[in-house]
Amino acid sequence: MALEMKTNCQTCDTSLQGDSEAYICVYECTFCPPCTENTHHVCPNCGGELVRRPKRKK
Repeated sequence: MALEMKTNCQTCDTSLQGDSEAYICVYECTFCPPCTENTHHVCPNCGGELVRRPKRKK
């Protein structure tokens, strides 16, 4: 099963490309680095930990 690589931050709608730095929780909620820092690496949707999303191979 592959990750769904969402293309926008779910808080501020910043564009996130496949190779952009982004953070996800276990439900694949996706956030940009500044929004992740603002929530102290806690998903505002489910309360789970936000970890760095793996980058796709080029």
